[in-house]
Amino acid sequence: MEKKMKKVGIQMNILMGITLSFFLSLTGNLTAKGGFKPVAFIVSFILSTLISLIIGFIIPMRKVEGGITKALGLRERSLPANIISALISDIIYSPIITLAMIILARKMAMKSSGGNAELPPFIVMFLGSLVLSFVIAFIIILIVTPLFLKLVMKLNGIDGPPAGGPPAGRPE
Repeated sequence: MEKKMKKVGIQMNILMGITLSFFLSLTGNLTAKGGFKPVAFIVSFILSTLISLIIGFIIPMRKVEGGITKALGLRERSLPANIISALISDIIYSPIITLAMIILARKMAMKSSGGNAELPPFIVMFLGSLVLSFVIAFIIILIVTPLFLKLVMKLNGIDGPPAGGPPAGRPE
């Protein structure tokens, strides 16, 4: 069972990393001053995905989230636990990905303009993007994590309790 759960963790990391990276890269490119640029989107998506996967393989997200939700006395897979888990993931992933994306965007803008791009100060770009990234990432994580978890567990032949824990009247 432990081997199956490790496989579930790896699959979740890949699915979440790709999904989160796609939406954050798309958001960043759609809100960029110069408008959507396919090459910039692809480069930012690839970099963001790599960063997400590295974070996911270094930080045992399931253990971190589970430990915090348990410490708060929340029932596993309940809405409050899912909200806290999404917030934890968001706090870990968004600042790192946003920082990398802002550095990349600034370098690409300077390169394409021959060094003449008029960019806002770094901190202004970073904080503005970070706020937007926090909101987008939180919503994405909150929505897709339970769906992906259910899918991955089913694919691996693991029957889990229904979302929200056991039915009313049954002990946990």
